[in-house]
Amino acid sequence: MASSAPLSSNLYQFDLKHDGEVVVHTIEKMSIDNAASLLKKLRRLVKAKSPSALTIDLNSLAYIDDFGAQVLFELRDLLSSQDRKLHIVNTPPHADDIISRMFFDLDECVIYKRKRSLNIIGRLGEASLRYMYNVRFMVSFLGSVVLAFVHILFHPRALRASDTLSNMEKTGVDALPIVALISFLLGFIMAFMSSLQLRQFGANIYVASLVGFAMVSELGPIMTAIIVAGRSGSAIAAEIGTMKISEEVDALFVMGFNPTLFLAVPKILAALIVVPLLTLFSDLFAILGGLLIGVTMLDLSIGSYMKQTIETLTLFEVLWGLMKSAVFAVTIAWIGCLRGFQTRGGAAGVGNAATSAVVTSIFLIILFDSILAVLRSYWS
Repeated sequence: MASSAPLSSNLYQFDLKHDGEVVVHTIEKMSIDNAASLLKKLRRLVKAKSPSALTIDLNSLAYIDDFGAQVLFELRDLLSSQDRKLHIVNTPPHADDIISRMFFDLDECVIYKRKRSLNIIGRLGEASLRYMYNVRFMVSFLGSVVLAFVHILFHPRALRASDTLSNMEKTGVDALPIVALISFLLGFIMAFMSSLQLRQFGANIYVASLVGFAMVSELGPIMTAIIVAGRSGSAIAAEIGTMKISEEVDALFVMGFNPTLFLAVPKILAALIVVPLLTLFSDLFAILGGLLIGVTMLDLSIGSYMKQTIETLTLFEVLWGLMKSAVFAVTIAWIGCLRGFQTRGGAAGVGNAATSAVVTSIFLIILFDSILAVLRSYWS
């Protein structure tokens, strides 16, 4: 029962019940023409009456458009902030579709409280769980890659040779110009800066030793790996990530293909083959950059510079640099594939996967180089 006769407005009528509920009815039209006025008056009604619940009776509704549905949407948010409920009843058939698209239950609109933000303990726990899941996925993916390589050892024809060659071209041949340029400039800079100090002591010849030893042992593998991580690591993550969100990876699995064997192994194997070769070219061009400084600024001959470089370098140094570059190559390709398979969402997810692949690869490159440097110090 209503506590009073229906109260009227030029847009609607409403009843106030004993339990504090307000019932709004006889709304004939909810459209762009009257949506603003209707919403303004209903907000005033809610503010003035402070109802325990609000019921919108649409029995007399003749027409509604998106703007009219937006009025109901705004009322829902308003009541939600006050922990009250909105009921929508007697919805005519012609209004069912447009109101349901505004995320309403046509019989009753249940108000959900806004999710409370977590405190620092909750956020720490959530981050820890996410990190543990990521570590579990990394270990699982590493195991699947190892098993895929074991499978290829016993079944060589399972390797997609054409894809491996294509990835070797993308990772190695296409990266050669930028690797050569950066390495040449790096050798040039190292030689120039070291010559400023060594020429004071008449030790110009040792510029060749410094450039050759530093590049072959440390900087050559690291710089090459960072360039490959930026070029190929991100490309691998983006390629597989795009296949992941477009469900091509799931399609491969349904058709009976092993996605790791089909996608990851050719890329990892290609990187393992070409990155050490890129490192050799990086060393060579860095030595040429130092040679340019030695000849033009230090009055060294080409023969004396190259002789000093060869005397400084040993086979162990060269093989040590190639071994490190192989470790970096596997790391870059593995991380790129891992981030690709972890991609979620849409285009933003692909971008995040590519960024994460580069950042993670560079971090692991520096970490593994530090570990190998410590191991070499004890080995020596």
